[in-house]
Amino acid sequence: VQLQASGGGLVQAGSSLRLSCEASGRTFDNYVMAWFRQAPGKEREFLAAITWSTGNTAYADSVKGRFTISRDNAKNTVYLQMTILRPEDTAVYYCATKVGIFRSAARSAYTYWGQGTLVTVSS
Repeated sequence: VQLQASGGGLVQAGSSLRLSCEASGRTFDNYVMAWFRQAPGKEREFLAAITWSTGNTAYADSVKGRFTISRDNAKNTVYLQMTILRPEDTAVYYCATKVGIFRSAARSAYTYWGQGTLVTVSS
């Protein structure tokens, strides 16, 4: 399994940004895809997850209402649409995947990880 995250960059506070995570290496019908982030000096934090087969989602309270996770089955790609970005959203954003349908928020539950994409939000 390979995950390729992209879409990060430098944006101003209040802006929107969409991250992409292209998955390859197998069929992902029985997988959950998730986004995490890690700010300097902080633990890696769960943001959102989506069950590939059903499209059901779960979000961390910290981003609920601002971030939206979605997937494109034809492209084997998961997206994270981020809106009303704040300086505290600055972090490296990672996509990850695990077998099954349960949308875990635990970092340890995920088997495969992408390389991360840096998002910097200026004030």
